[in-house]
Amino acid sequence: MPLSRRAVLALSLAPALAALAGPGPAPVRAAPAHPWVPQLKDGTVVGLLRHALAPGTGDPAGFRLGDCSTQRNLSAEGRAQAQAIGAALRGLGLDGARVYSSQWCRCLDTARLLALGPVEELPALNSFFADRDREGEQTRALEDWLAGQTAAGPLILVTHQVNITALTGIVPASGELVLATRLRTSAPRLVARATLG
Repeated sequence: MPLSRRAVLALSLAPALAALAGPGPAPVRAAPAHPWVPQLKDGTVVGLLRHALAPGTGDPAGFRLGDCSTQRNLSAEGRAQAQAIGAALRGLGLDGARVYSSQWCRCLDTARLLALGPVEELPALNSFFADRDREGEQTRALEDWLAGQTAAGPLILVTHQVNITALTGIVPASGELVLATRLRTSAPRLVARATLG
């Protein structure tokens, strides 16, 4: 079907009108979705991950470390959440991160389900929910451990709400990632918070 005179005229004038209008505004670069990723990759910040969904509070009477049947554990939703967080972290190029975990089963299961690499137990990440007198000593032990970490690369610590709150002042949700400076300074420790799963 032939073009109308009006369509032909509009097409022939389009380049001239575009030239008169100028180059237009510069393209806008979108801010990265997670600006903390480079800092996590180079080890200047550490990722503190509260274990995934584990219904309830604290642990049942008769709790024994190393015996998951005596502990509050991840639900099916929590297991899926941990896998989703791991997939998101791998998607950000954080596979191969050094992963340390509390010795509680819900933390170890979360850490393993991230599928980022080997998981090492770190007692300084253990919960002191049932014994708040241990908060100061245990938090100092974690700070000392963090200060001694000199290897570059991402570091993910899977732990409990009380531990993250003691270190940063943040009360994270289950499965929330809190990014904090590895070394204590006079500035606030908190860098960012992220929900990935």
